[in-house]
Amino acid sequence: MRVHAFTDDALGDLDAVGVAEQISAGRISVPEAVEAAISRVEKVAGELNAMAFTAYDRARVEARSPHPGFFSGVPTLVKDNVDVAGMPTMAGTDAWDPRPARRDGDFAAMFFATGLLPIGKSQLSEYGFSASAEHPRLGAVRTPWDTEHTAGASSSGSGALVAAGAVPIAHANDGGGSIRIPASVNGLVGLKPTRGRLAQDKALRDMPIRIVSDGVLTRTVRDTAAFYREAERVHRALNLPPIGDITRPIKRRLRIALNTSGVGRGADAETAALTEQTAALLEDLGHTVTESDAPIAPSFADDFLLYWASLALAMLVTGRPLHGRSWNRGNLDNLTRGLARHARRNVHRIPGAVARLRRANAQAELYYEKYDVALTPTLAMATPRVGHLDPTLDYDVIMDRLQDWVAFTPWQNVTGAPAVSLPLATTASGLPQGMMFGAAPGQEALLIELAYELEQARPFARIHA
Repeated sequence: MRVHAFTDDALGDLDAVGVAEQISAGRISVPEAVEAAISRVEKVAGELNAMAFTAYDRARVEARSPHPGFFSGVPTLVKDNVDVAGMPTMAGTDAWDPRPARRDGDFAAMFFATGLLPIGKSQLSEYGFSASAEHPRLGAVRTPWDTEHTAGASSSGSGALVAAGAVPIAHANDGGGSIRIPASVNGLVGLKPTRGRLAQDKALRDMPIRIVSDGVLTRTVRDTAAFYREAERVHRALNLPPIGDITRPIKRRLRIALNTSGVGRGADAETAALTEQTAALLEDLGHTVTESDAPIAPSFADDFLLYWASLALAMLVTGRPLHGRSWNRGNLDNLTRGLARHARRNVHRIPGAVARLRRANAQAELYYEKYDVALTPTLAMATPRVGHLDPTLDYDVIMDRLQDWVAFTPWQNVTGAPAVSLPLATTASGLPQGMMFGAAPGQEALLIELAYELEQARPFARIHA
């Protein structure tokens, strides 16, 4: 069943830039925009199960005097794995008792400085480990395109609610594809920025390999471009070239590498065909497309899994010290426990895995000397139904299915390079299928310009059309 919240209210079918312009011109008020977003969330809440925490009363108060900034008063959501003062941070689990954060984390402070106004927090898979949010007690987050199917993960709640029209823009973050996966599943624009591009909470900055990047999910390229422009005015990454104000398509023609073989496991026949259709569109636009596998080491998939698993082990080890006596590891799902068990059994191999993963940076640099952009499908096959990645299944079953589906996104997390998923394809069953474009570190502007061109050439499908 397809569901959405678009209606003839203050938000209409506007994107975030459109809402900001309407507010700035005085054609709608911030309280009207906030009330419309609250009503829309409530309209689809039962079908999508995408909210982790509602902060409606707080949003109504803030709407009377919103933060300044380009997006001043535009309603949004924050993914429930970053701290927002006064809201609990539960990271997609119920393994401890909720308690409000004392202060905004570094990312949230930067996010709100753009003027965005949170009405609550969006749901994710437990700790962000799964590509599908299907918690055994908190329930599954479903895509509004067909509620029999998952909304992806880990930024599933944000993806579902932006796609459904509840809010025009929402926070997401990405440690293995978690901006790009829900973008693909829900028909959205999802740009994972270069490592260090945006302000980030300390826990993520302190990781041995900083695989996680924060960003947003949007319905239009101009919203993504405007967010990064405004974020850059708040937090400038001095080690990276600026993104600036990107408002139009790219002019120069690009050398583009086409790859459907993935990280050990490639795309299925339908997805490969859709990717080749995207390559044909690029050639029609004058770009040069060449088939070329990414320089990914044979050990990459196993090394990334072990590093990912080590993060789960860290969560279990620090659970009681961080969360106190309410911590109950028995409430964790089979995937989290299975990952931790995998890391514990292979702890002696973790240093070698980390060392090999770090070498991927140099391989990526050489690759992007030859190509401007890499094209792959975002995911290796169509969006599965809810239950396919049920975390109560045996760990080995879940992991095998995850690796079949998420075969393309982790490489940019390890290399720190940017990549964007664009809703350029539709499966035979009518579900969105994202196409992913990667570039060298610091080249977000290039990806945004290309995204503008592709959005014009093949307008994105609209859920309420």
